[in-house]
Amino acid sequence: MSLQSARHPDPVDPIFRGLAFAAATTLLLTLGGLIVALMIGGWPAISKFGFGFLTSSTWNPVTEVYGAAGPIVGTLITAVLSLAIALPIAVCVSVFLTQYCPKAIAQPVSTAIELLAGIPSIVYGMWGLFVFAPWFARTVQLPILTSLDPESFWGKLLAGVPNGANIFTASIVLAIMILPYMSAVFRELFRSIPPQVREAAFGLGCTSYEVVGSVLIPYVKKGMIGVVMLGFGRALGETMAVTFIIGNSHRFPDSLFASGSTLASTIANEFNEASGVHLASLIALGLVLFLITFTVLAIARALLSSQRY
Repeated sequence: MSLQSARHPDPVDPIFRGLAFAAATTLLLTLGGLIVALMIGGWPAISKFGFGFLTSSTWNPVTEVYGAAGPIVGTLITAVLSLAIALPIAVCVSVFLTQYCPKAIAQPVSTAIELLAGIPSIVYGMWGLFVFAPWFARTVQLPILTSLDPESFWGKLLAGVPNGANIFTASIVLAIMILPYMSAVFRELFRSIPPQVREAAFGLGCTSYEVVGSVLIPYVKKGMIGVVMLGFGRALGETMAVTFIIGNSHRFPDSLFASGSTLASTIANEFNEASGVHLASLIALGLVLFLITFTVLAIARALLSSQRY
């Protein structure tokens, strides 16, 4: 910076700072307004049912008794299962693309992953409903149900109507949805590692497995935590794909093959025809979903702050 530019600052700088401050303030005001709107809209249900709204699984529009426990449990189960399925596959895909994949096919595979990440969720939902669910019921669920003792542990864990619409199939569809996104971000994380780090590890006599597990993954572990939490947040808030295939039952799921519901699917199914306490209960579900997502992101932020490279 020259002496003259230091004495005469650019007049655009105050304008830019003002615009940046206005953008940040607008974002915070929007977030605060969203919270206030959800609290006001859901207050009739919160004041009527109290804490029991979170602990009851009863959802009866006829008697106007509503409880969010069933959708809350369904949301957490499907999100955790989908993350457990997608995470190891996403890591393996990204490691293969960045460490072992021939250059001739690395770019086409990477492009295909990015295209899969951009497919709308309703397309995944329709595929799950018309293709995956019938196949799963016929080739997986029905043989399992007929071969297990209903009174055994596995029989109770995998009990359910063999129609393909259940918690487990919804989790698989969710995993397929978040897998391309997580794979693409993991791939960029591994690409950001300097080549000298990998070469030094090989030079010390490490095997390929040791290089990946003991050098590369620890090098980007901070970024990986963020990717995992973002994928988990995506699974928590997914609506249409889950609505098509989860079975939409408000009771507690008592097995992996039982029908269930999530907070987002319940809102999508019933919001158009709701009124009064029913509408307030759905808005309260939106507030609960917001708080769960906010908590997940806060935990991710805390984990990232505690990590050091």
